[in-house]
Amino acid sequence: MILLRYIQSLLLVVAFITLVHTSSYAQQKSNPISHAKWLIGSWKNQSAKTVDIETWKKLNDSTFIGRSYSLTGADTVSSEHIRLEQHKGKLYYIPTVKNQNGGKAVTFTLTSSNNKHLVFENPEHDFPQKITYTQITNDSLVAEISGTRKGRQKAIQFPMKRGK
Repeated sequence: MILLRYIQSLLLVVAFITLVHTSSYAQQKSNPISHAKWLIGSWKNQSAKTVDIETWKKLNDSTFIGRSYSLTGADTVSSEHIRLEQHKGKLYYIPTVKNQNGGKAVTFTLTSSNNKHLVFENPEHDFPQKITYTQITNDSLVAEISGTRKGRQKAIQFPMKRGK
């Protein structure tokens, strides 16, 4: 009798854990922006020639807004506004780069993600066709743009540290 109660209790615990795990997995699948919450904040990479800065803010439960720019001395040499937008369970990375694409936004679709890695792709775009963010630690990440340019594979990495 004690053994039967023990088995029933054990089965109840296993069923509860399965239910919680399934619910959490379903929420992440229908809410992919939750995988990107670690991007929120300010990020910086300083090299000998430039300072790259990227900032992310949560606008609402389905949209993050970002800004990325590179400085050489006091001059801004590149600048872009970015939106992470979730629509109907899909996540899109939408940059608008100053002096590129006629000032129009380009849409990249999330093709792979987990809590530390995001991959967005647009095979029709000239370059890049892929944008990847990988969280290394809570205070560091690597952003990468990659794809084919002039018939050759190219990848550019941007290692960044969290700003203060």
